[in-house]
Amino acid sequence: MKKLIVLALIGLVAQLIDGSLGMAYGLTSTSLLLAFGIAPAVASASVHFAEVVTTAASGVSHIRFGNVDKKIIYRLIIPGSIGAFAGACFLSSLPGDIVKPYVSFFLLFLGFYILYRFLFKKNNKVTEHEKAFSRKQLIPLGLVAGFLDATGGGGWGPVATPVLLAKNGTSTRKVIGSVDTSEFAVALSATIGFLISLGWHQVNWMWVIALMAGGLIAAPIAAYLVKIIPSHILGVVVGGLIIFTNARTILQTVGVSGTSLQSVYTILGVLWVAGIVYSLRKNKKTSNLSLSKRTG
Repeated sequence: MKKLIVLALIGLVAQLIDGSLGMAYGLTSTSLLLAFGIAPAVASASVHFAEVVTTAASGVSHIRFGNVDKKIIYRLIIPGSIGAFAGACFLSSLPGDIVKPYVSFFLLFLGFYILYRFLFKKNNKVTEHEKAFSRKQLIPLGLVAGFLDATGGGGWGPVATPVLLAKNGTSTRKVIGSVDTSEFAVALSATIGFLISLGWHQVNWMWVIALMAGGLIAAPIAAYLVKIIPSHILGVVVGGLIIFTNARTILQTVGVSGTSLQSVYTILGVLWVAGIVYSLRKNKKTSNLSLSKRTG
């Protein structure tokens, strides 16, 4: 019972982060499931089964609050679905013990990327006239992001959201809402791929339901908070969490244990806290400068 409550809380927190940042539901949930010792394919399958429901709720909420660009959604859905289905079949064909360190390494890399994204990259300025993305830009993005999402248990948001935000004149709010809304089709395609490759019996449905329950509660809240939650803080927190949880698998694979393992955890923890403090100070200075310009 305690484990189900923990999983529900994981689903709730992950969906709050995902709905506010346009990324990290799969990464956060899969990282924590891997830390529980669950095989990569089963962990990714469980997360995607839960995401079929949570992303549907999130998409409806984002549409309701006007956080979507329909052109982006339509152009991402098909390539994203194809990539996710292929990634699910690929992951399911590999032995869990062999692939687990590689999946953790991939998640670790994305964790560092998220930290870099929210600590050091400047926010993009949004102009009044938003520029549309072409099919040539969105089709390869959807294929790659969908494939990485299924193989890593997460990756749709961390790949798609930063790429879309990198284009000047694109509304952050609509990028996050569009990526979250289109993720329903990606999660559904990955789920079908896992069902064909793994079968129903490999999935612990109580875990899936627990993840769903937490995500369903958080989805409408996250969509509403997109405009007011400080994304720079959430980005640093989730990036650090992903690094922290996946570092254990990688370190144990290379033979690090005991005191050395604890030392690495301590260093990572200190750097994580330092990143949060740095983000707070950096954005406080930015806010003060903006306020001075308006009043000066």
